[in-house]
Amino acid sequence: VQLQASGGGLVQAGGSLRLSCAASGRTFVSAFMGWFRQAPGKEREFVARISWGGGTTYYADSVKGRFTISRDNAKNTVYLQMNNLRPEDTAVYSCAAATRPVGVGIPGFYDYWGQGTQVTVSS
Repeated sequence: VQLQASGGGLVQAGGSLRLSCAASGRTFVSAFMGWFRQAPGKEREFVARISWGGGTTYYADSVKGRFTISRDNAKNTVYLQMNNLRPEDTAVYSCAAATRPVGVGIPGFYDYWGQGTQVTVSS
């Protein structure tokens, strides 16, 4: 699976962005897809994850109620809708794919990674 993230940018606090992650390969349909982020000087942080069918989602407490993860298997794409953005959401956001239903928020349990897209939220 190859992953390509896009949609990052500069936005004011309170604004919205939608990130996309386009995947190639048949494995995408059966993969658990996740979003992680990494701010300068900080460790990679789990943001959200969605099951292969889209019926189960997980969110970090810091983004619950503001971010929504979704997927379109017909388009091999997963999305992260980010609303009410805060300066502390500033980071490089990366998408990842996991083939096992374990390790929801643990980067080591993800098998494929895309390059990141920068999200900057100004106050």
